[in-house]
Amino acid sequence: MKKILIITPHYPPSNLAAVHRSRLFAEHLPAFGWQPILLTVHEDFYEEELDWNLQQLLPAKQRIEKVNAFNVTKPRLVGDVGLRGFFQLRKRALELLRQEQIDFVYIPIPSFYVSLIGPYLHRKTGVKYGIDYIDPWVHQFPGSDRFFSRHWFSTKLAKWLEPKAVKHASLITGVAEGYYKAVLERNPYLKNSCLTGAMPYGGEQLDHKRLKELELQPYLFRKNNKLQLVYAGAMLPKAYGPLEMIFRCMAEYKDSFSDVEFHFIGTGKLSNDPNSNSIKPLAEQYGLWQTVIFEYPKRIPYLDVLVHLEAADAVFILGSTEPHYTPSKSYQGVLSGKPILAVLHCASSAVRVLEDSHAGIVFEFNGETDIEKIYTGWVEVWNRFLSFRKTFKSESVSQNVFEQYTAKAVTSQLASLLDKVVTKMK
Repeated sequence: MKKILIITPHYPPSNLAAVHRSRLFAEHLPAFGWQPILLTVHEDFYEEELDWNLQQLLPAKQRIEKVNAFNVTKPRLVGDVGLRGFFQLRKRALELLRQEQIDFVYIPIPSFYVSLIGPYLHRKTGVKYGIDYIDPWVHQFPGSDRFFSRHWFSTKLAKWLEPKAVKHASLITGVAEGYYKAVLERNPYLKNSCLTGAMPYGGEQLDHKRLKELELQPYLFRKNNKLQLVYAGAMLPKAYGPLEMIFRCMAEYKDSFSDVEFHFIGTGKLSNDPNSNSIKPLAEQYGLWQTVIFEYPKRIPYLDVLVHLEAADAVFILGSTEPHYTPSKSYQGVLSGKPILAVLHCASSAVRVLEDSHAGIVFEFNGETDIEKIYTGWVEVWNRFLSFRKTFKSESVSQNVFEQYTAKAVTSQLASLLDKVVTKMK
C-alpha cells in the first residue's frame, strides 16, 4: 500500500458538508492501493455542533491523527479552525513525514490557509502534494468591490496567498473543472508542471443503508396531504436570483401551488443560528411564507438530512448563476429514491447526471442574463414535473449511468491521478 496523508481540519464528528469529501475518498482509497492517514483538528476545537452519528460511517480501522488548535477568542477574531490549528497541523504533518514513508500529501480546501502547509512540507522533505478545490479560493463575493470591507480584504489576501500555495503542487483537483480552471489561467506554468482532474462529490449508497440501521426519524415537518419537496443545504449568493424568479411566478399563479410545500433545510446565513433566515424574507415579500415556503435555517446533521429527503415526496435542487457550480446534493437526491426537480445552469455537470439517469426534471438556464426565463417558464416546468412524478419509480433510475458518479468510482479517478504522480516521481 502506498500512503497518502490527507490534511483536513474538519472531519467527523464535524457536521460541515466538506468533511464528506475527505471521508469518502478515505473510505475507498484502500481499494485502489492507497492507505490514507487523516490529519485533522480535534473536535473539541470545532465551533459547530457535532454529529456523532457520522462516526458510525467511518471504517473501523481508519487511521486518524488529531491535533489541538487555538481557542476562539472573545471577541471572535479568528473562527477558521484551519487557521487556528495551522501550526499544530503543520508540525504534526512534518513529524509524520519524517517518521513514515508517505508518498503524497493531499489537502482539500477550504480551509484555504491549510493549503500553505503543502509547499512547506515539500520544501522540508521533498514530498509531492496536491490541492483539492471544494470551493474556489480567489472569488468575487458580493461586497468584494467595497474598499477595505471584509470581503475586499479576503479577496486581496486570496490573490496573494494562492500562488504561493500552488507553486510546487503536483496535482490540482476540484469538484468540477470550473473550480480550478481560473487557478491555471492565473498560474499558466502549472499546466506543464502538475496534473489536474475534476471529480464531483460521489454518492454513497452505503450511507443510506446505515441510515436505516440507525432508525432515525424526521422531525422538521410532518406528512400531510400536500406535495412536500425538500431543499437541503446552504444557499449560494448567486442562487437567490433564480429563486426569486420562482417565488415571483408562484405568487402570481397561487392556485397552481396551493397544495405544495417547499421545505428549505440548513439555508441560514449562520450555520448554528436557528434565526438566521435567508429564505424567509424573500418568501414573505411574495406572500408565500408558511403557506408554500418553509425554512429551517440551522444546519442539521448529515444523516438527519438524508432522513428528511427520504420523508419528502420529492427533492428540490437549486443551482447558481455561476456555470462551475455543481451541487453535491444532486447525488444525495438520486440516492434518496425520490423524484427530483432541479433548476440548474446549463453548464453544470449535474444536468447530465439527472437527465441521463432519468432521476428528475431539469430546468436549465444560462446565467444571470437568462433568469427571467425561469419566471416565464416555471409553471410549464412544474406541470411537466407533476406528470413525471406520477409515473416515477425509483427502480427506473438508470443505475448504470449513475455508477460513474458513485463515491467509489470518483475515488478511482483520484487514485489514478495519484498513481501517475508517483510514477512520474520515479
